[in-house]
Amino acid sequence: MKRLEIRVQYEMAGAHLRALVSLSGVANYLERILEHHRVTAADDRRSLDLLIEKAMAVSEPRGFRAAIESAKEGRVAVIAEVKRRSPSRGDLAVDLDPIETAIDYVAGGATCLSVLTDNEYFGGSPADLGMARKSVTVPVLRKDFTVDARDICDAALMGADAVLLIAAALDDAELADFLVLASELGLDALAEVHDEAELERVLVSGADLVGVNQRDLFTFEVDPDRARRVGTSIPTGVVRVAESGIRGPEDAGALYEAGFRAVLVGESLVTSGDRRMAVAALAAAGSAETRAG
Repeated sequence: MKRLEIRVQYEMAGAHLRALVSLSGVANYLERILEHHRVTAADDRRSLDLLIEKAMAVSEPRGFRAAIESAKEGRVAVIAEVKRRSPSRGDLAVDLDPIETAIDYVAGGATCLSVLTDNEYFGGSPADLGMARKSVTVPVLRKDFTVDARDICDAALMGADAVLLIAAALDDAELADFLVLASELGLDALAEVHDEAELERVLVSGADLVGVNQRDLFTFEVDPDRARRVGTSIPTGVVRVAESGIRGPEDAGALYEAGFRAVLVGESLVTSGDRRMAVAALAAAGSAETRAG
C-alpha cells in the first residue's frame, strides 16, 4: 500500500539527505534552499502515521485544480501570490498584511491564492497562509519546498488546499509517493517543471496539474518563452499553469493564447501600487477584446 511505502521510506530512513549537484563547485540558489529544508526534515522526529491521521481529519479542501478549470472562457485564472521577499530580488513587501492582501487579490478577481511559507529565504510563514485563507473563500496553495512527506501533512494541517512539488527537487520515487499522499489527504498537487524532461517525469508519476516555471531555479534568471515551449508537450486533460516572469496583462494574454488558462504571479502584484486593479487586469487579459487591443 502506498501509504505504508511512504511510512517505511521516511520512518526507517528519516535521516537520509539526498546528494545535490553543484555548479562549478559553488552552491546555487536551489541547492542552498533544498539543503536547508532537507536538514530540517532530517531532524523532524514526529510520527508520520500520526501526522497523516491528523491531516485526514481536517476540513474538506476547497479544490484548487477544480477552481482553475471552472474559470470562464476568456478569463485568465490568476493565482495571486502573497510574497514578502525572494532570494534574487530581496525585499518585495516585507510588511504586507496577508489578510488585506488576500482580500484585495480576491476582490480583483483572483481564482486562487499562493502563499509562501518558507521563512529563511522568502520571509513567509504558516501564519501568513492561515490568515490569508481565513479571510477569503478561494483555494490556497502552500508555496514551499516540499522534500518530505511530513511537509504535505503540515500543508493540510495549516489549511492549504494544494501543495507544490518541484520536479528539480525530487527524485522519481518522491514525486510518485508525494502525489499519492497529497491525493489521499484531499490536496491537489501542483507539479512544477522547467523543461520537457521534467515534464515527462511528473506525467509518468501521475500529475494532472502542471506548472511551468519560467525562472531557472539554479540561476533565478527568467526565460519568458519557456512556458510556451514546454507547454506544447503538455497533453490534453492536464491543467497547465505558467509561473514567474509574468509582468502584466500582455504577458498573461500571450500565455493564454498559448494554452495556459492559469498564471501564478507574485512579484508584479505585491509591488503594485494597486493590487486589486493589477489582478483585475491580469484576469481580463484572456478576453478577445483585451488581446486585440
